[in-house]
Amino acid sequence: MDSLNDIRQRVEQTLLEYTKIPYAYGDLQCRLIVSKDSNHFLLITQGWHDDVQVHGCLVHVEAIANKVWIHRDGLEDGIADDLLRAGIPKDKIVLGFHPPEVRLHTGFAVG
Repeated sequence: MDSLNDIRQRVEQTLLEYTKIPYAYGDLQCRLIVSKDSNHFLLITQGWHDDVQVHGCLVHVEAIANKVWIHRDGLEDGIADDLLRAGIPKDKIVLGFHPPEVRLHTGFAVG
């Protein structure tokens, strides 16, 4: 679990599972977008509900220097526990949506 490529693969596989869960309402899809350099992973919701277009970012994860930075986490139970179950240790996960002084108290990596 030391290589950046291993981290990237685990993040992608974890997020890919969310794209298989159907929405209970509307004509919505969950899509995974991976940047060309495979360092950014975005899970988005896209589609229509009640004649309103829906398009939003659920999760934004970035691989930086052998760590996983969670910049946005809009999942009900959060993505961090899923990443832990995928084998990424707490000291490799940064809750980047918290300010640095708060990260000290999360039990995850600070940065």
